[in-house]
Amino acid sequence: MFTAIFGSVEQGIIYAIMALGVYLSFRILDFPDLTVDGSFVTGAAIASTMILFGYHPFAATGLALAVGFVVGSMTGILHTKGKINPLLSGILMMIALYSINLRIMGFTSENIVGRSNIPLMNAETVMTIFTDIWENIGADSFFNQLAASIGIQHPPKTWGILLFIALITLFIKVMTDLFLQTEIGLAIRATGDNKRMIRSFSANTDSLIILGLGISNGLVAFSGALIAQYAQFADVGMGIGMIIIGLASVIIGEAIFGTKTIFRTTLAVIGGAIIYRIVLGLALRIKVFDTGDMKFITAVIVIFALITPKIMEKQREKRRKQRHHKKRVMQKEDGRVAPSRTD
Repeated sequence: MFTAIFGSVEQGIIYAIMALGVYLSFRILDFPDLTVDGSFVTGAAIASTMILFGYHPFAATGLALAVGFVVGSMTGILHTKGKINPLLSGILMMIALYSINLRIMGFTSENIVGRSNIPLMNAETVMTIFTDIWENIGADSFFNQLAASIGIQHPPKTWGILLFIALITLFIKVMTDLFLQTEIGLAIRATGDNKRMIRSFSANTDSLIILGLGISNGLVAFSGALIAQYAQFADVGMGIGMIIIGLASVIIGEAIFGTKTIFRTTLAVIGGAIIYRIVLGLALRIKVFDTGDMKFITAVIVIFALITPKIMEKQREKRRKQRHHKKRVMQKEDGRVAPSRTD
């Protein structure tokens, strides 16, 4: 059980980077960007193809982030310069990326035709590089002893990957927080809140939208590149429903941890991604479900995450009214207030 939860936490931390990208587009910019389903695969395809061609995994992952930024910027250009509906802009880019991703992965074949899958079983990736460093340090024995002391009998094969991706995600979270507090970041936030107002201050909202979508999809592609190296394969269908996973992470995190500050909100998004993967992993352990039910389980989790906060808010409002009514009754009995027409 612990091994399964541990694997879900690892995946959740990587998917949290993608969720941060979705948070930037949907919450900060208020832009329903469906490019995510395509840019996630683009990041995986770019990184996997370059790794198979012998490029360093860190360079391949960095290029995946850069290409994701370009892809997101194209969606922004379609909307701002082409005057295309934001939802339709994302759909068009997502459709185009499906064929582009096939072509990118097709470069690993002899005749450069579309290819839907790239295995990375024996390739050097950022995960294997850090795992080798971790094993040379010999830190796993310390963590295994620590795990045994708190009752964990079957520790994972290595703790290195968890530490590596946690540091990367934390770094991106901090950079996102700092960026959103800069002048440009505040302008992007203002654009999402009230585009007309920020435009009245002579701000170029088109450029801000393009930049925001570029950063959003850059993070999504970066997450896709890491997932491909973590799972040791890239597949053209791995991005299907990715926008729902990102939204589920954002909604779950906001409902549980709150959204009072940017620091707290981005931390909530990361927590939501981890919780989502844990719930999904535990659900798949039930014999009734199999891997083909992942999309159904995802839909149920998102529905539950959307409905629960509203039900809780209604219950709080109901209790508040009851307390207010009880207070008025007590005051009326004491003669401190005159009865109102509604009493």
